[in-house]
Amino acid sequence: MIQAGQLPGLILLYGQETYFIDEAVRLISAAVVPADSRDFNLTQYHGREFKAVEAVEQALTYPVFAERRLVLVKNLHDAAAEQLDGLLSYLDNPVPETVFVMTAEKIDARRKVFQSIKKNGKVIEFKKLYDNQLPAYVKEFSQGLGLTLTSGALTLFCRRVGTHLTEVQGELEKLVSYLGERDIADEKDVAAVVSNTRVESVFDLTDALGRGDAATTLKLLHRILAEGEAPLMILAMITRHFRQMWKISECLAQKVPQGELPRRVGISPFFLAGLIQQSQRYNNHGYRYIFRSFLATDLALKSSGSEPRLQLESLMLEIARLGKENGEAA
Repeated sequence: MIQAGQLPGLILLYGQETYFIDEAVRLISAAVVPADSRDFNLTQYHGREFKAVEAVEQALTYPVFAERRLVLVKNLHDAAAEQLDGLLSYLDNPVPETVFVMTAEKIDARRKVFQSIKKNGKVIEFKKLYDNQLPAYVKEFSQGLGLTLTSGALTLFCRRVGTHLTEVQGELEKLVSYLGERDIADEKDVAAVVSNTRVESVFDLTDALGRGDAATTLKLLHRILAEGEAPLMILAMITRHFRQMWKISECLAQKVPQGELPRRVGISPFFLAGLIQQSQRYNNHGYRYIFRSFLATDLALKSSGSEPRLQLESLMLEIARLGKENGEAA
């Protein structure tokens, strides 16, 4: 639990994950200003419209029948340079009776205002989640709503919804309303209700690569790397996708009934048709070559002198070329 007396006088919360920022603001507000004293001890501003003189004046005002007061400036990234500079005198000499909280999507760490906050207070960044972190949060949020997702439903949900947790919460609440008295959701429920809000993800990349779409694969790779996704995580997801394809290829060669494939391979039936089609682009020799390439790329990415983007580009172009050659030969 956050204690008002333990909070620094200056706090900057920033980053792409607005859910965590909003939750942090809520917890700080609850700790600093009880609900019955917020009319006197809580002042809020927004970056585009706030006046630095007024915010500083409020920060210097002594709290009314309370230990501390709270001044909150949201969306500091929208503020003009003169607004930010107007806060400097206070940020360099904050008073202990006030908790001054600022939020932003992004900051320019070179500016004096942010250097002053870092020197005299606390700066906390909330980064965008990686795709492999999403399922744990979906499970946690689902449990809080009394909802259980089947394994296939969880997979489909994560593929349809982006990594912004506010969207995740909203889509889960829609799903709960759709289910009514039911508390277990399967793939059909997710497909019927959950919006496809995800623009591009590693899942889209692996799917494009499996189809042999080199142009889309490279476009997605560049965008995902620019968003900060770890190259080794991208490689791990690609490896997982092609492992599933290889397993399906071997099962089909052994005449395993298609109804058995999801259990054998460990996938949701929802994705079976697409994986079957992709699996037939490569033969056993091709799969062995691809997995040797995965190993070589893994070692290269872990070496100090490698360029991750170039390593992954080379790998994906080689896989796409191999799939095209196999397709033409067939």
